Amino acid sequence: MAHSSQLLTGPIHKALLSLAIPIVISQLLQSAYQLTDAFWVGRLGPAEVAAVSISMPVTFLVIAIGAGLAMAGATLAAQYMGAGRREEVDKVSAQTLLMVLVVSTLLGTCGYWLSPHFLTLLKVEPEVYSNALSFMHVSFIGVIFVFTFNMFQALMRGIGEVRIPLLIVLGTVLLNLVLDPLFIFGYGIMPGLGVTGAALATLVTQAIAALIGIGILLKGRHGIHVRLRYFIPDYSYIRRAFFLGIPGSVDLSARALGQIIMSFLVASFGTVTIASYGVGNNILMFVTIPALGLGMAISTLVGQNLGAGQIERASQAATTGAIWGFISLTLVGGLSFLLAPQIIAFFVPEQPEVIATGARFVEVMALTWGGMAVQVCITGAFRASGNMMNAMVLSLLSQWVFLFPIAFVLSKHTELGKAGIWWAFAATNILIGIVSICWLARGSWKHTRLTQQKQEVLHVTEETLRESDDQYYP
Repeated sequence: MAHSSQLLTGPIHKALLSLAIPIVISQLLQSAYQLTDAFWVGRLGPAEVAAVSISMPVTFLVIAIGAGLAMAGATLAAQYMGAGRREEVDKVSAQTLLMVLVVSTLLGTCGYWLSPHFLTLLKVEPEVYSNALSFMHVSFIGVIFVFTFNMFQALMRGIGEVRIPLLIVLGTVLLNLVLDPLFIFGYGIMPGLGVTGAALATLVTQAIAALIGIGILLKGRHGIHVRLRYFIPDYSYIRRAFFLGIPGSVDLSARALGQIIMSFLVASFGTVTIASYGVGNNILMFVTIPALGLGMAISTLVGQNLGAGQIERASQAATTGAIWGFISLTLVGGLSFLLAPQIIAFFVPEQPEVIATGARFVEVMALTWGGMAVQVCITGAFRASGNMMNAMVLSLLSQWVFLFPIAFVLSKHTELGKAGIWWAFAATNILIGIVSICWLARGSWKHTRLTQQKQEVLHVTEETLRESDDQYYP
């Protein structure tokens, strides 16, 4: 565990590294779920790859709607830990777990029953529909486990404990490596389930991870101890979490909706383009993990230092992390640019059309990944300070002002065609990186401390609304 004293004093780069390295490794391992699915499903054919590709944004949308509550809990836990208020950390964790269990059950049920309607709206081709529906059904059944374990990880990160989630993820990923091919292709008397098997393997391993996480919180041996009395609904906390968490949910939902709208656009170019886009997105998810891990480390460091009243140290952590993110993802992007065809071919061997189209997607956007890393890192600082509205506005800009409009114009109204979608990603990365830097430099986000008073978050919301108005409508 990265002790609070280490996070609140000493060199910032050492504190960031102590948090970021285990988080990045954990995120890399978690991405292995999607990459393992992509690897084995890619052996089934383009229609199966398209089924998974078309399903992921829809399931992510449902997960995103409730994810803001976990963000709120992690943000409050980090600031209370920095302020030295351990009992408040325990209470926040229990209330967050309670809310996540209720919300995930409701959302998973709704997503399950609405799955056919989602696919009808997306107008997927007949050979893709049945596999996509089956994949979505299993995924929505597992939403409660995904929510619970993500919440556990967020709370652990909030207090600086990053090793325990890493060990859990390592164990479940290794199990998934065995279950994926077993469930997809079958063995002996066990029949192969195809695309459904990929979703089922993930469900089983995520369920195990979630149950272990709950057990750790109840035993209280690793920094957080949730007791039964803390599960009595505290409507004061729920109100705070609502105002703090809703912008986070809108933030993630805006991304998910943006991906769904992009899926409409991509689907208009046929199955090969859908498959290429899906594989390219899987690679994008994988290579952005260093920035995502760094953003989470920044959140913990900024949150605890703000809670302790060390404003300038929190600001230095945000700036240092953003620079690191830009450099790391620019280097990763350069390597991906050089190896794009080989990377795509690893996931979809002997599919020359998909390889050529997917490689072009990666080549066009890879060199601009540094801008996206800057946004991820700065968003981490905003969330840690309680300024969820800032992160929400950045996502709305990225998906709805930049990405989709540019992609639509370039693909439908220029000679670029489907390549216009790839170029839209590059343009968006550059634009959102610039906007994020400008917003961070304004500095108003640094002066929020959620641990001072219960109504603080209401003032934060009002302030950041005014800030966004001032920035975009001077």
